[in-house]
Amino acid sequence: MLTELRKVVTFDEDIYREGEKEAQPPLRIIGVAAVVANPWAGRGFVEDLSPEITRMAPVLGKLLTDRLIALAGSGEAIEAYGKACIAGANCEWEHASALIHTLQYGNFYREAVGAKSYLGFTNTRGPANTQIQIPLMDKHDTGRRSHYLTVQFSIYDAPAENELVVALGAATGGRPHHRIGDRYSDLLAMGRDVDNPAGV
Repeated sequence: MLTELRKVVTFDEDIYREGEKEAQPPLRIIGVAAVVANPWAGRGFVEDLSPEITRMAPVLGKLLTDRLIALAGSGEAIEAYGKACIAGANCEWEHASALIHTLQYGNFYREAVGAKSYLGFTNTRGPANTQIQIPLMDKHDTGRRSHYLTVQFSIYDAPAENELVVALGAATGGRPHHRIGDRYSDLLAMGRDVDNPAGV
């Protein structure tokens, strides 16, 4: 295990009703976050971040993926997914981003859930209790609006000034009672080509 790892925090909710109507099936939304000491803290401007990325990102990617899969029951149960990071107030944005914007982190998750689409993301900086917001999308189809969801939670004591928070999020379905269509129906209604939506 990484010496920088302080703790892992999970967020897990089951939604049974939405808009005065029962959700069938219930929607489960999950977030998992790791709080780690910033390995670049106190070293001034570090040009080459790759040694620490190579050392830390795969461990964090596997740890968080395994925890999410256990909470969801299986990779197949996860339909929507995403990732996020927060840099502590004394850290560069680049430090937190370095740990999640690499295939050494995200590919554990993609492969575990059999995904085709990219992982939506947020990266920000803030003090302890900054809200983690993980944007989700369908793991196979980025234009499927029903699965545009956000996992939201915070950690009361993280990130500290020289800590990083890295997170993964998941949902077992789309929004209950979704009824705004998808990107493709809009394009057809506008007379646009799905393969060239800007019409240029």
